[in-house]
Amino acid sequence: MADLTLDTARKILDAAFAKAGELKLKPLVVTILDARGVLKLAAAQDGTSLMRAEIAHGKAYGALAMGMGSRALFQRAQEQAYFIDAVNTIAKGALVPVPGGVLIMDGTTLLGAVGVSGDTSDNDEACAVAGILAAGLKANAG
Repeated sequence: MADLTLDTARKILDAAFAKAGELKLKPLVVTILDARGVLKLAAAQDGTSLMRAEIAHGKAYGALAMGMGSRALFQRAQEQAYFIDAVNTIAKGALVPVPGGVLIMDGTTLLGAVGVSGDTSDNDEACAVAGILAAGLKANAG
């Protein structure tokens, strides 16, 4: 598999929402970007709060832009705040460096990223990882 297909993105989305239901989480937004950073699929559960779509996109975009899951970006922001701030300035504020942005890998091939927002960052990340694994792919949360 060289590209992230729409069918695969749908599997990831459905499984991420299923995990959210299993964990009884707050309503989520799931955004899936391909390896180029182009939107493949996004959906919001009923009742999500304002800005969740932008946050989910920022988590996925940040993971792709920096080549690491957003948990690693979060750690780096704590250790090198000026660097992450500078990168986010260059990116016009598009990065959201907190857990919930997970790279989608097929072996060593980068297919894209999933960003999830709506509950705690750890729960968002758990849903992204569950979605990717359900599609038979590898998740890199950082």
